[in-house]
Amino acid sequence: MPDTSDAELSISEPSPITEASEPKARLEASLVVFGSFCTVMAGLGLMNSVGVYQAWISTHQLDTVGEGKIGWIFGVYNFMALFCGIQIGPIFDKRGPRMLTYVGSIMLLLALVLLSFCRRYWHFLLVFGVLGGFATSFIFVVPVACVSHFFDVRRGTATGIAISGASIGGIVLPLVFGSLAPQVGFAWTTRILALISLFLLIPGCIFIRSRLSPKETTKKLILPDFTIFRHFAFAFMTAGVFFLEWGYFVPISYISSYSLAHGIPKQLSYQMVIFMNVGSFPGRWLPGMIADRLGRLNTLIATNVLCIISILAIWLPAKGSIPATIIFSVAFGFTSGSNISLAPVCLGELCDVRHYGRYYSTAYSLASFAALTGVPIAGEIISQSRDYRGLISFAAASYSASLVCFIGSKVLELRNPANRRTEI
Repeated sequence: MPDTSDAELSISEPSPITEASEPKARLEASLVVFGSFCTVMAGLGLMNSVGVYQAWISTHQLDTVGEGKIGWIFGVYNFMALFCGIQIGPIFDKRGPRMLTYVGSIMLLLALVLLSFCRRYWHFLLVFGVLGGFATSFIFVVPVACVSHFFDVRRGTATGIAISGASIGGIVLPLVFGSLAPQVGFAWTTRILALISLFLLIPGCIFIRSRLSPKETTKKLILPDFTIFRHFAFAFMTAGVFFLEWGYFVPISYISSYSLAHGIPKQLSYQMVIFMNVGSFPGRWLPGMIADRLGRLNTLIATNVLCIISILAIWLPAKGSIPATIIFSVAFGFTSGSNISLAPVCLGELCDVRHYGRYYSTAYSLASFAALTGVPIAGEIISQSRDYRGLISFAAASYSASLVCFIGSKVLELRNPANRRTEI
């Protein structure tokens, strides 16, 4: 899943006045950041908590359904959140954020309430996968994009604060779920999470707004354009993002199931998702600071290497060890959070900012299919082998393929410096 900190480039380009200086209305700007933080905490916090839902329903409501088939629920969710999010941008430009925030918030609450009544496979597929994913696509784009309208010099800091709500939500929501579900059951726990989400979404509905007038967009600027794959560095970069998304959702979705299968206590198993989000909190902004000094693609390659090391050197030989599983969760959370946030930035380095929407939509239209298929493939591996080593190897192989593609993009750009917009 891409980080939204750079999504504003594909959504709305601030006017020269906004670029020249920060607005004087600091209170209004701060409230927009606060509203965005709360909304992201509810929406993307749910996305970062899918592991606890996967672990619960696979051992309760859908305990007779194969892991591969269950994986499609979360694959569809990831796909809807990513693919539909690309289409939200032009609507944002034309209509502004207010109505989109209302619609996304209502759909997210509806999805959580309906989820509490789900019993059968198709219930979860439609409610969590389709409706929940579609609702998340609104929150994936709109709140953080609005922050860019209110900040220039401190835009990175403000956006980082807003997007950090995803990690905080990924800590709080699984903690609540793991504590309440064994006591009051799945249904009431999910309704309580819906109530928490309601209180988080209200500030967003009140404070999220735009400083820019709605503008028209053209299909050329926002629709995928596969002719740009003639730019081979971009083609390699897109392939790298595809494999990155393919591997990224596997540990997030299955770390709790892995822990349960290896005899780790149930409550601690659900908390492994929390450890991942603890690691991802600094992982979303600290490598960005390093990237400004060492180069964005150089840093992305380095964090990709660290992801592979964490999977092969910590998770694969862990064999259910509690300390090793916790260390892996934190380490992978940090490294994967950083390479997910840096990938959209590196795409932007391969094009003029005026064409970023076209490049972004092309790359992530393809990457969304990796988000769709990665989790079901991993689930099918477990169903066939009854061994998590195959799943872990699949994640490592995906990241390794991604690394090769990113290095290929770097080499091609170094060989053709005339085609480079900026140093990557």
